[in-house]
Amino acid sequence: AVSKKKDGYLMDFPLNPPTQVDSKDFQDIIRVTVGTLPVQDVFLSTNMKELMIRLSDSCDSSVLTGLNVDPAAILGIDTKGRVQGITVTMKGAPDCQPGYDFYSRNFAPWVGIPEDPVTGSTHTILGSYWSKELGKNKMLAYQCSSRGGELELEVRDDGRINIGGEVVTVLQGIIRL
Repeated sequence: AVSKKKDGYLMDFPLNPPTQVDSKDFQDIIRVTVGTLPVQDVFLSTNMKELMIRLSDSCDSSVLTGLNVDPAAILGIDTKGRVQGITVTMKGAPDCQPGYDFYSRNFAPWVGIPEDPVTGSTHTILGSYWSKELGKNKMLAYQCSSRGGELELEVRDDGRINIGGEVVTVLQGIIRL
């Protein structure tokens, strides 16, 4: 469900908790995506076929922003159909303004999206993961694409997540059934 709020929209999604996986099983994707950057955790959402790579807390947001990912190189890796998207994430700096709890970038060349500017659905995975890691249900996230976007997240007790923020209209039309 989507509802209008004062400064944007609020989307209601089911949570998609990821499962921790052995990074060795995905070492080729990890290498092509983040190179030699230190990786802290690797998780997979089998529901969404999304691989989540968490960079080490020793990295700062400029590392994520400066990441140069080659979609063609990613497509050259056989994922055996288990992965259709990659999210790279890292812990934020809540003490700084505006106080982001975590940062992310999302790549999905398998479905024709080299990099998604701001991804609501991926935050159903990230919200679940970071809520547990940070011990909080309300979070402020930033997706570091070239366009970038801020997302307000609220993990609910009923297994759902509210994702709010400003939106950009990229397509408009009427569907007749």
